[in-house]
Amino acid sequence: MKLSKYKVDISIIICIVLFATISVISIMSAEKLLPQDNLVLKQILWYVIGFVLIGFIMFIGNKFIYKSAWILYILGVLSLVLVLIFGSSINEAKCWFKIPGIGNFQPSEFMKIILIIVLGRMINDFKEKYTIATLKQEFIFLIKVCVIVGIPSILTFLEPDTGVVLIYLLITFVMLLISGIRYRWFILVLGMFGFILGFILITYFFNNDLFIKIFGSSFFLRVDRLLDWSSGSGYQLENGITAIGSGGLIGYGINNTPIYFPEPQTDFIFAVYSNNFGFIGSIILIALLTFFDLKLIKLAIESPSNINKYIISGILGMLIYQQLQNIGMTIGLMPITGITLPFISYGGSSLLSYMIMAGLIFNISNENIKYRN
Repeated sequence: MKLSKYKVDISIIICIVLFATISVISIMSAEKLLPQDNLVLKQILWYVIGFVLIGFIMFIGNKFIYKSAWILYILGVLSLVLVLIFGSSINEAKCWFKIPGIGNFQPSEFMKIILIIVLGRMINDFKEKYTIATLKQEFIFLIKVCVIVGIPSILTFLEPDTGVVLIYLLITFVMLLISGIRYRWFILVLGMFGFILGFILITYFFNNDLFIKIFGSSFFLRVDRLLDWSSGSGYQLENGITAIGSGGLIGYGINNTPIYFPEPQTDFIFAVYSNNFGFIGSIILIALLTFFDLKLIKLAIESPSNINKYIISGILGMLIYQQLQNIGMTIGLMPITGITLPFISYGGSSLLSYMIMAGLIFNISNENIKYRN
């Protein structure tokens, strides 16, 4: 049977189209709470550009992208360095380049997908070179991974953007876990992480002066913000929860959000959506996100290519974490970290990075269909 050059799972395309629809409708409602306008038109434009990017990625193919991994990494790190020097300062953070007439460009959003590609390439090359690696070989490989991940992590931390750094580390952990290296390394890393985290928390709670002396006042404020979520206090969180709860079973309807809370178009987009569509609408969105994640898991299982499995595992780790974190912080179950809801929250850089990932996913789906036939 003859197949067309580009053939992907139609259900994945439907998911992204539904995400786009939900995103535009929610941002339309969020605009009522904001001084600026034209966010809906901008989000539609970003989606149009995103679909063009998907077409371009499908045209050049994943193999070319994988071969260019180190060039992309150098460009990504360079952009993180330049944003620290020339970036625009917003809310005491230098995370963006301000592009007149277009908006803000955030390099760390693209660094997430670049790290996934580079780590996928590194893991695949290592597994092909060493079918059964020794402890020493694995140790040397892990040191290289730490250096590759550590450079953008430090640069992003300095912006500061702790939330994205956590995503870098989570992506790395998930991809290494899938790679099949010995589990003792994970036990060792988790033990070291637990010790460091314990030291940070003990110092924070019992000696603030020593904490600030060691880690600085900026890190102290970030830890303070993370730990303060459990009290359930805060204007943004309280109003966000009220908006979700007041939506009831079916919500207030499209373009009708009567309760104000900060960042409704980005961090708290789920609160806007839940307020508009209620409990039933929220369950439908969560079911759609879950279905999309399960399709990616199925895609990874069916892929004959190991590097594709590693790439999808990194994408899944990032998406699931951001979904849980964003929805969790909106309803008070997780600390507020400024993590957006993938494909739904407003933002050019973040949305384009997800659409690039979608392009990679479509290519993998295309390969799987050709392999089965």
